[in-house]
Amino acid sequence: MADDTVTLTIEDDDTTDELTVPIALIEMLREEEGETPAEIIGDIAMFGLAQRIHGAIHHGQGEPPQNVKDAEQRTMELFEDRFGASYGELTGHDH
Repeated sequence: MADDTVTLTIEDDDTTDELTVPIALIEMLREEEGETPAEIIGDIAMFGLAQRIHGAIHHGQGEPPQNVKDAEQRTMELFEDRFGASYGELTGHDH
């Protein structure tokens, strides 16, 4: 049933990828009236990426390379720009 899904396209400079998800899932995740499927998936992607880099820095074994530390700092800045609050504030998991 094509009518029960939405397909989103993710692009960078050289490649594209498509992600098809059930509309019911998007509706379940919608937090604000008028929030679009792209915004919802974008928020989830940012949360997931912040979680991954946080784990690599604070819960991995050994000292991470400087470029990973720099990526974590920049990711957290972008996270706060997007959500208006820090990763720690929104997740209760701060270091």
